[in-house]
Amino acid sequence: MGALAGFHFFPALSDNKLGKPTVVGIGAGGKGTADINGASKAGFQVIGLVDVIDANKLEKPEGRLRKMSQTRQQFPDAKFYTDYREMLSEMGDQVDAVTVSTPDHHHYHASALAMQAGKHVYCQKPLTHGTWEARQLSQLAKQTGVKTQMGNQAHANDHMRRCVELIRAGVIGKVEAIHAWTNRPIWPQGFTDPPSPEPVPTGIDWEQWVGPAPWVDYSPRIAPFAWRGWWNYGTGALGDMACHIMDLGYWSMQPDDGPALAPKAVTAKQNGATEYSPPINSIITWDFGQSQYSAKDGFQFFWYDGYVDAKFDRENWVLAKNGNDYNHPSEEILEGMDFSKYGSVIVGEEGKLFFNRSRNNWVLKTSNGIDGFEWPETTLPRARDQDNYKEWFDAVEGKILQSESNFGLAGPMTETILLGVIAQRNPGTRLEWDREAMQIKGHPELQNQIQREYRKNWTPTA
Repeated sequence: MGALAGFHFFPALSDNKLGKPTVVGIGAGGKGTADINGASKAGFQVIGLVDVIDANKLEKPEGRLRKMSQTRQQFPDAKFYTDYREMLSEMGDQVDAVTVSTPDHHHYHASALAMQAGKHVYCQKPLTHGTWEARQLSQLAKQTGVKTQMGNQAHANDHMRRCVELIRAGVIGKVEAIHAWTNRPIWPQGFTDPPSPEPVPTGIDWEQWVGPAPWVDYSPRIAPFAWRGWWNYGTGALGDMACHIMDLGYWSMQPDDGPALAPKAVTAKQNGATEYSPPINSIITWDFGQSQYSAKDGFQFFWYDGYVDAKFDRENWVLAKNGNDYNHPSEEILEGMDFSKYGSVIVGEEGKLFFNRSRNNWVLKTSNGIDGFEWPETTLPRARDQDNYKEWFDAVEGKILQSESNFGLAGPMTETILLGVIAQRNPGTRLEWDREAMQIKGHPELQNQIQREYRKNWTPTA
């Protein structure tokens, strides 16, 4: 992958005279507030903020925009920019690392530019908006050697790492299937036409917000919150939550060596997807071949999202749900377990492991086939204070080799998840994946959903 057009790159090492690693927050409101604070508490010096919303120009910051104003006040000495390309150009020799907390469609460009300039990167999930982009970032991280971390925070929790160790040690036998589910989306999805355009408020750089993605006129029904419900800018409930909820299952099945785990095929059933917007609910199935920890015939990974009887209410521009029942595995899989208290279940030949990333009281249901099971020793490194920001900081400081959710793992997992997005956009069709060629077999017309075109001045060049 080459540089992005019109950008000048700087040497990898910053001219850091502050005594501790410096960081710039790209995306300073919403999730960016938590990421910047997390990085600061971990030990970074915050020297810059980037956001398309200039809180100092807002007449009356309210709701989510109030966080933006608070972040500016919290770090008054940090230089402010609305364009991360300008920030890297002007501050490049002062910056050691960046956090990327933008909408999905900027993740790749902001992270790639930073890594190419030798900066360590913490990027929110999903790692990228598109499958090709995820492959590029994982390769770029390997080429540059910078320290990387995706923002699926529970990856740093001891109970998740212990469950990975147990599954790999055979506590439920060889894995046959994995199920993961969420009640998201909680924002509008399934609309057939864009909302009516409105004037861009003072203080918002809308041209920069759209950035590399297809143009759309401003509406508060798009930003700052509801962009996840747009194909062009977000990746729906799947992109928002799967990097959290599918993490245990995907990580557990990752081979000790060799190529990263990749599916052979993916299929989706969905309700409500349109030209503009992801579905109101969906069920996705990935087919994997045999792996180190799977049953002989391989395993399947199932994803469930959305409320069963929800509808898009255009008049009020909301997702109106009818009842509290959201997509989840069958009773045969759950065996009486309350699906609302868990997010995934790993099904093995000798039992099941029920897991919720937010709780450490995971549950084993096993057969007598594991009589005599020897509980494994700790094999995975543990994050300092179970904090993913501190783990990334320790990697940047050289105290550990790399964060566990580095782009070498996060890239392939995001790539797999975003194949599910393509399946949602092409429901009912079994899409066979050629990992090496990065193609869906027999469907050349879908290549633009794997790697899309960018707007002028945002296209990677050789």
